[in-house]
Amino acid sequence: MTEQEVEKQDLYRELMALKESAENTLALANKMTDEVADLTEKNAELRIENVNLRNRLEELNRPEGDKNQTKEGLSKSKKNLEKLYEQGYHVCTVMYGSRRENNEDCAFCLDVIYGER
Repeated sequence: MTEQEVEKQDLYRELMALKESAENTLALANKMTDEVADLTEKNAELRIENVNLRNRLEELNRPEGDKNQTKEGLSKSKKNLEKLYEQGYHVCTVMYGSRRENNEDCAFCLDVIYGER
């Protein structure tokens, strides 16, 4: 074999080694990409679960009478009644659904919304 043929074979072997190395690097990069995607998905799930657990813990640590209350002190249903009342409607059992004249306060409505029940 001539010196030129030996150089060509060496060059070919080096090229094949480089190709194999590149393929191994690509396979490793693909594996790492899949693992990062899995970890990112698990991280998102854990963040959501963490928020839910914190909310549940906060709910369990509230005093017994406040279990259905929002941070402002009213339950969601009472907040809805308050909203209707502010829009000018009665929410009391006496005149429920009728318009409040001149937006005057109604003691019965206020008791329904803010009273101790």
